[in-house]
Amino acid sequence: MPRPWRNSTHASPNYTLESAVMSLIAPPLALYVHMPWCVKKCPYCDFNSHGLRGEPPYANYVETLLADLDADRTDFGNALHGRPIVSVFFGGGTPSLFTPELIDRFLDGARARLPFDNACEITLETNPGTVEHGRFDGYLAAGVNRISFGIQSFDDDKLKRLGRIHSATEAEAAVKSAQDAGVDNINLDLMYALPEQSLPGALADVDRAVALQPTHISHYQLTLEPNTAFAAHPPPLPDDDAAWAMQEACEARLAEASYTQYEISAYARPGRQCQHNLNYWRFGDYLGIGAGAHGKMTDTTSGEVLRRWKIRHPNTYLEAGGGPSRVGGHAAVAIAELPFEYMLNALRLIDGVPASDFSDRTGLPLDRIATRLAEGRRRGWLEDDAQRLGTTSLGQRFLNDVIASFLD
Repeated sequence: MPRPWRNSTHASPNYTLESAVMSLIAPPLALYVHMPWCVKKCPYCDFNSHGLRGEPPYANYVETLLADLDADRTDFGNALHGRPIVSVFFGGGTPSLFTPELIDRFLDGARARLPFDNACEITLETNPGTVEHGRFDGYLAAGVNRISFGIQSFDDDKLKRLGRIHSATEAEAAVKSAQDAGVDNINLDLMYALPEQSLPGALADVDRAVALQPTHISHYQLTLEPNTAFAAHPPPLPDDDAAWAMQEACEARLAEASYTQYEISAYARPGRQCQHNLNYWRFGDYLGIGAGAHGKMTDTTSGEVLRRWKIRHPNTYLEAGGGPSRVGGHAAVAIAELPFEYMLNALRLIDGVPASDFSDRTGLPLDRIATRLAEGRRRGWLEDDAQRLGTTSLGQRFLNDVIASFLD
C-alpha cells in the first residue's frame, strides 16, 4: 500500500497566524492503526515490521492502542471536536495475525471514544499465508468491511524471491475464502519489475488478479529502499525502460478489465476507490496510533498543520503504556514545506484536485506557488487549468521531478 510523506520539521520563524491561516479548513479525519508484527520480514520491506520471535502480546498491544488513542484525544483536544472518523486502516506488519476478537475489541473501544461516520471504511491488511478458514466471518462481524491482500505476485518463483510465505494457490484460496464469507470490497496488492521478471510475466500476474474479480488493485513497482536486505544485496531487476513497458502494458490490461486508474498505483471499479488513501492524497487528517505510526492534524485555531509520530519498537511502545514517552516526535510543518507536502500527495491523483483545496488544506494563497505552476505548465507537466491542480500524462511519467519542483 502507498504511505503518506513522513518528514516534519519544527515551524520556521515566519510561520505566523497571518501568513498561514487565510482559509485553513479542517479536512476529513481518518484513523491509522499500526500492527507491527509479521511472520517473517520481507527483504524489500522498509515498513516498521518485526518478524515473530515467540508469541507477541497481542491482547496487551490492543489495550495499549486504546490508551494511545485516549492520550491523543487529550493532546489534540479541540482539534478533534465534532469530527467523525471517515476511515480506519489496520496496517503493518501483518494485522491478520490479530484474531477477529481482538480487532472487535479495538473497534468497540475506538467507537466508544470517537464518533464513526455511518459510511466509515474499515480496512484490514491481510497476508494470504496467515489466513485461517472462517476468520473472515469474524472480521466482518467486528466491523471490517474492506480486506487488502498482500499478494505481490502469482508466480511461485517470484514469491519465493520476494520472501513471501504464501504460494499463488494459497493466495487465490484466501481471496475466495473472503468472498465466500461475504467480503465484497477487496484490494489486491501487486508488484511489477520483480527480479528477472519479463513483460509477459507481469501481464500474467495482472490477468490472474483480474480473474479473481476484486474491487480494487494496487499495482506498484518494486523499488530498492534504504536499510532493506534488497538494498544491501540488490537482486537483478528489469531496467527502467523494461519497467516502464510493464507499467504501460499493465495499465492498458487493467483498463480493458474495467479498472479505472485514479492514482499513480491504484485502480478501482466504479465507486470502490480506497477512501482512506484518498484522504491521504487529498491532504486530509489522520490520527496515527501504534508502534511507529505517523499522524497529521490540522489545528485551525493555531493555524498549524501538525505531524506526530510514535516510537518504533513494539516493546518500547508497550512499555510506554499510552504515556508521554509513546510519542517519538511532534512538530508543526514549516510554512515553506507546506506546498511540497501538499503536492507530494495531491499530484498522485490522476484527475488532480480542485485548485481551491490548496488554500483550504494549507492555509496559503495559491499565488504562493504561481511561478512553479506556470513553469510546470510550460514544461507540459501540469494541466493548463486554473481551476484544477493535476498532472498531464507526461507529468505522471516524471512525477518525482514534478513534485521536486515544489521544494523550497
